[in-house]
Amino acid sequence: MSLPMNLPNYFLADLPPEAVLTPAIITEACRTLKQNRTRYLADRPTAQLVRVIARVSSNWRDPEFPFRKLALDLGPADTGFSRATLAAGLDTFFARITEENLNLLLEQELGDARRLDEFASLPGERLEKRASTANGPALIAHIAAGNLPCPALMSLIHGILLHSAQFLKCASGAALLPRLFAHSLYDAEPKLGACLEIAEWPGGKLSFEEALFAEADSVMATGADNTLAAIGQRLPQHTRFHGHGHRVSFGYLSRDALTHAHARSLAQQAARDVAAWDQQGCLSPHLFYVEKDGAVSAEKFAEILAKELEAHEQHTPRGSLDVASAASIATRRAFYDVRAAHSPETRQWCSDGSTAWTVVYEADARFQISCLNRFVFVKEIESLDEVLRAAEIVRGQVSTVGLAAPPATAKEIARRLARWGVTRICPLGQMQDPPLTWRQDGRGTLSDLVTWTDWED
Repeated sequence: MSLPMNLPNYFLADLPPEAVLTPAIITEACRTLKQNRTRYLADRPTAQLVRVIARVSSNWRDPEFPFRKLALDLGPADTGFSRATLAAGLDTFFARITEENLNLLLEQELGDARRLDEFASLPGERLEKRASTANGPALIAHIAAGNLPCPALMSLIHGILLHSAQFLKCASGAALLPRLFAHSLYDAEPKLGACLEIAEWPGGKLSFEEALFAEADSVMATGADNTLAAIGQRLPQHTRFHGHGHRVSFGYLSRDALTHAHARSLAQQAARDVAAWDQQGCLSPHLFYVEKDGAVSAEKFAEILAKELEAHEQHTPRGSLDVASAASIATRRAFYDVRAAHSPETRQWCSDGSTAWTVVYEADARFQISCLNRFVFVKEIESLDEVLRAAEIVRGQVSTVGLAAPPATAKEIARRLARWGVTRICPLGQMQDPPLTWRQDGRGTLSDLVTWTDWED
């Protein structure tokens, strides 16, 4: 799409619709990126890059920042999220991107941020008279999914920290926010922006991807598992692949946590997790498991959660849906209306006159995949043992569990969830707001990409 602002054509995604993209253009763009990296980025002090990223991120939280204003003006039509949801999501995302947090990430992943600039040693390595330096890929190719903008923005930030040139291929129709973020970087530091490329094309353009993969040192892709498998099979031997496939998340509330005094605040936190980014993405809960025999029953918690989702709709409305998504919600509602009419173990609450939100209570513990867009299940269970049996069908695919439990039991619940395969456990209300140092899918974010050199002096 063309923007109603005089943005220069810095990126392939900026070109008018009639412009013809070819594999040769992609190859040339990749080679230019690598040349620019050598000139402008490879030897840049990491501390300078941290300051630039933090400054641009701070600007994105300013209501008067031109690129943010464009994102909020154009984003609802382009992304499907409401203006309020976009604003809340961008504020939450960019609040994490501070100098302090970026340095914490570098220290966690590499031991010492200086290792991207020079050889450095940790105390144990000094005993061996050994130092190490870390080198990021010369060119990272990103294949971004189209449901959420933040993973693509975070990938760009990670690549800049690693002094890597980057080519971000957006899903068709999902380039707006990555383009605006890249332009904001270019505006702040033109030489840094010259090491980035943003493009979009429809899926199935294998010749375009082959041109990109041939030039890339590393390929990062987010999407369906079968898509990742297909990409992995087509990469040249020299190219490293980092894929993040389909993941699901859920909440768990212990009977001791769900007291009369805390029920509403827990429901508010759960509603925040459901409403954030309209329940899109791997970190959004599909359901909440609630232990039996607490002061507040699972059914009552579902009723309170419904009221909180209605409140969210008043101040942060869900975005508009396409016909297929709205029909999917209507079909699910009709099914549970029938079931609730014949079973006291099923109840449903939903928004009047719209598909804005839906809460379904069931005594059946089986893991349910939501149709998303603020459609969530509440399930009554006896214990964590029952949850782990019921969720066996998604074992190995669970990203995040939002946990509400008192300290006396939370540690043991977290230990068992970790042994079962959950890679992130957090309080309710924070499921869609991981820290910058979060290890996605249980893997290093920066350390997974670098190549190490050890110097034994």
